[in-house]
Amino acid sequence: MGKKLGWTIVFLFFAGFCTIGFLYLNLMSWADRPMDARAEDQLFTVASGQGLKKTASLLEQKGLISDALYFTLLARIDKKDKLLKAGEYFLSTSMTPREILGQMVQGRVHLYRLTIPEGFNLVQIADAVAEAGLAPAESFLDTTRDPNTAKRLGIAAQTLEGYLFPDTYYFPRGLDSYAIIDTMVQQFRAAFAPHWEERAQALHMTLHEVVTLASIIEKETGAAEERPLISSVFHNRLKKGMRLETDPTVIYGIPDFDGNLTRKHLETYTPYNTYKIKGLPPGPIANPGAQALEAALFPAESDYLFFVSKKNGTHQFSTTIQEHNAAVRKYQLRRKK
Repeated sequence: MGKKLGWTIVFLFFAGFCTIGFLYLNLMSWADRPMDARAEDQLFTVASGQGLKKTASLLEQKGLISDALYFTLLARIDKKDKLLKAGEYFLSTSMTPREILGQMVQGRVHLYRLTIPEGFNLVQIADAVAEAGLAPAESFLDTTRDPNTAKRLGIAAQTLEGYLFPDTYYFPRGLDSYAIIDTMVQQFRAAFAPHWEERAQALHMTLHEVVTLASIIEKETGAAEERPLISSVFHNRLKKGMRLETDPTVIYGIPDFDGNLTRKHLETYTPYNTYKIKGLPPGPIANPGAQALEAALFPAESDYLFFVSKKNGTHQFSTTIQEHNAAVRKYQLRRKK
């Protein structure tokens, strides 16, 4: 009897071992088989605090895996059951369960592209952030205009106008406004080369003054080759104590500007009306790119004091008011008639 019981135990142990082995091999085979060779992509969100079982169940419901229990076992056997990271993932039915698990463990969340053109102001950037679905425009704008945000980021200004560097960024959803802003400011710092800092000191300009001038240059021309010449006009006028008299600064100081700049606007005092104030306005009027920053620091050598738009994206530069008035008549007044 004892011998028969012993053989029974051995048989059961062997059968159990074979069963476990079979299940393990079956699980490993399942882990490397995609749900469907035909790729059907979809966004899948792992919420903060969402457990493995819930995640596996949702993956099965959405048709990304065929068995929630197998996915749970796979994660536990690989000791990754507590390593899944919250976020939004771009998954496909052509991915194997192991690949899906790996994506979540590594936190390879889906990134949204955000392109900030040179010359955008804070309002425009906030709108772009909102359109990308990354943060509400109002919340983003409030954060950029909070003096405490600027102080926290080491920017000696009341707002971050001028310091959100124009570039193409990739962000996951779920970040707060500060994290996005911090990335843009750090990009600004990376772009502002050390020899630019030395040049600013040689010109006796603060960083804020450089960014302010660069923002005006950025708004005055879309022709890259003209930026150093535009810069030379402003530098020359500043040296002579002349007002900058630049329309983009006036526009920046007008609340809810409707696109029509009038003589009344030019004659109304605001801190940004450079037809009324001397020197630079109190801060940047946009966020300049690298070329505008470089132009502000390295103006062309010229005697120019004036420029007027030719209405083709470029400008006519003049050294005297007589030349300037003639250029205005040629390129502005005649065209209006």
